[in-house]
Amino acid sequence: MSLTAEQEKWIATSSREEVNGWIYLRVGGEPFARGFQHGFHIADEWNEARRVYSAMTFQEYGLTYEFFQENAVRLHKSKLGDEITAEMEGIAAGLTAAGVPATLDDVIGWNAWMEITGYWYPTVADQYAKAGPKQPRHSHCSAFIATGSATTDGKIVVGHTSFDEFWAGAFFNVILDLTPSDGHRMVMQSIPGYVGSFTDFWISSAGLVVTETTIGAFRGYDETRVPEYVRSRKATQYATSIDEWVAMLNQDNNGGYANSWLVGDINTGEIARYDEGLVYQNLERTTDGSFYGDNAPADPRIMHLESGGYGYNDIRWPTGARRVRWVQLLDGYHGEIDAQRGQAFLGDTFDPYLGYNNPSMRTICSHYDADPLYHFAGHDEPYVPFGSVDGKLATADDIAKMSMWGRFGRADGIAFDAHEHLRQHPQFNWQAGYLHSRPSQPWTYFDNGATVTERPDPQE
Repeated sequence: MSLTAEQEKWIATSSREEVNGWIYLRVGGEPFARGFQHGFHIADEWNEARRVYSAMTFQEYGLTYEFFQENAVRLHKSKLGDEITAEMEGIAAGLTAAGVPATLDDVIGWNAWMEITGYWYPTVADQYAKAGPKQPRHSHCSAFIATGSATTDGKIVVGHTSFDEFWAGAFFNVILDLTPSDGHRMVMQSIPGYVGSFTDFWISSAGLVVTETTIGAFRGYDETRVPEYVRSRKATQYATSIDEWVAMLNQDNNGGYANSWLVGDINTGEIARYDEGLVYQNLERTTDGSFYGDNAPADPRIMHLESGGYGYNDIRWPTGARRVRWVQLLDGYHGEIDAQRGQAFLGDTFDPYLGYNNPSMRTICSHYDADPLYHFAGHDEPYVPFGSVDGKLATADDIAKMSMWGRFGRADGIAFDAHEHLRQHPQFNWQAGYLHSRPSQPWTYFDNGATVTERPDPQE
C-alpha cells in the first residue's frame, strides 16, 4: 500500500531504532498523525504479539481473545475521549498502511487486554465458568524510588522490573518517545500499539517520573467509569505536579489495573507512594527517604476490604519476601543509592525465606521459571515460565534530559531459552510456538532519543 504525501511527511518526522532487544520509537504531532507513525513503524511486532496473545488467551481462560475484545469495545469505546480515540484510529491506519489490516476496535481491545481479562472478567466470571477465573496468583513487578539523604546526591533515583508470563513479556521492548501537540513530552517503556506504558515506567518533560506495582489479588471494577490506561496516560501527559497527577489518575477511577504508584517530582525532590483501590486510596509523600513496591498495598483498607490474601506477612510468598528484602536493601544502602546501586537492586536474587542467594519467585528479580516450589507447594506451578522480563532506571539528572536506562530480558541479565525450558518442563508444551527465547542483554542508556548508547554493565 503506497503512502499519501501527507503520510510520508508524518513518517519522515518519526523514527525507529533497535538496540540490545529494545525498539526506540519516536513519534509526535497531532493525535492521528502520531498514532499513524506508531502503527506504521511497529506493524510486524504488533502482528506477532496479537498472534501470541490470541492463542494464549484461549489457553489460559478457555475464552477467545475476540470475546475480551468485544467486551473491551463495549465498555471502553465511549470513555476514551477524543484525543485517545484519534490516536488509536491513527495506530490502526498506520498498521493497515504497513500491510497489517487493523481497525479502531482492534486497537481498543489490544490496549484493554490486561484490564478486561484481569479486572473486569473476575467480576463476571461466574456467568461463564463454574468456578470463576482460574488464573494463578503470580506477583507482578518490583520497584523503588528514593530521594534526599537516601541517595548519593540527594536527588531522586527510581527503578522498576516487570514480571509477567514470558510469552507476554517478550513484547515489553518498546521505548516510546512521544511528543504530543498538547501536553508534555513522555518517554516510556511500552508495548507495540499501546497509547500508554502498561508496564508503567514513564518520564515526562514536566519533571515527573512514574512507576508502579500492581496490587495483588485486587477485586473490584466499575463498568461505568474510565479505564486505567486512559487515566494514566492523561495524567502523565498533562500533570505538572504530584498532586495534579494523582487527581487526574483518580478522576472517574474504575478500579481497573489497581496499583501502588511511585511518583517523583525532580523540581521539588519530592516522592510519593499512591495506593489506588476502587473505593479506598492512600497517598504517602516525602522529600527525604524511599518507597518501594512489591504488589502489597500499605493501606489496611485496600489490603483487607478490596483484596484477597496474598502473603503480606508471609515470607514464603513473593510479596512478604520482597517486603523484607526491600527494607534490607533500602535501609542497608541508605545514602549510597545511585544508578549503579539501583540497577543492582533490580537484579537482586537474595531469598529472605531461605536466607541465601536463590533465584526464585520470592526474589526482587523474579525467577518463577527456576523455582521448584519445594517451600510453598500449592502456590502457582513449579517452573512456570514467568518472572522478571526487564529493568528500567533513571536518576533525576536523567529525567531532566528525558533519558533513562533499560535492560531487556531480565533485570539480572540471565538469559531464557524457551526451547530448553519446554524440553525440561514439557508440562508447558502448550506454549510451544508462542514462547520466545530472550538472550542476556546489557544495561543500555537511552540518551534523550538523540542517540542510543550502550554503556558498560554497571553491575560488573
